[in-house]
Amino acid sequence: MKTPLTSYQQALKILDDLQKAFPTYNIGRHLATALYEYKDIWGMTDREMVYALSKYKAELMQDIPHPDDSEIDKIIKDGMNLDTILDEDDYQDFTD
Repeated sequence: MKTPLTSYQQALKILDDLQKAFPTYNIGRHLATALYEYKDIWGMTDREMVYALSKYKAELMQDIPHPDDSEIDKIIKDGMNLDTILDEDDYQDFTD
């Protein structure tokens, strides 16, 4: 009979599953995203870590896949240059 996995082993299994499902994502990206709501991860129990990773995995699996990450990168860069884009829109309003 197989013994049940400990919370520590469950957390590692979830990370392994995530790596298989999303091979382009590194472990830091998974952990940072899964744990962003937690202020003190040093004090987290293994069970809390499993809960956070499970919740993150479920949300990630429900996400719409984006085959081209460059599109997302472009959106992020455009958002960082929002002031420039808005200034151009204001300039066009005056010239129309």
